[in-house]
Amino acid sequence: MSDLATRFQTAADDSKQLSKRPDNDTLLKLYATFKQGSSGNAEGKRPGFTDLVGRAKYDAWAKLKEMPKEDAMQQYIDLVESLKNA
Repeated sequence: MSDLATRFQTAADDSKQLSKRPDNDTLLKLYATFKQGSSGNAEGKRPGFTDLVGRAKYDAWAKLKEMPKEDAMQQYIDLVESLKNA
């Protein structure tokens, strides 16, 4: 496993241990950068209008289309670190 992948996994574990719950915009950014870093571009159908949370998550992820996985991983790591130090 590469150093970046190791730090990404550590950040994912750390994100579950945050002392304070981030606001919704930050949670969406965490979700989107995690998904882009781990899975690549958004796949599947966009959730319907009755699934507001699923739709917001999908849209946040889809905005990162074509972002290289490595860039998304680094953004995720940086975001988790900033939340840990807040």
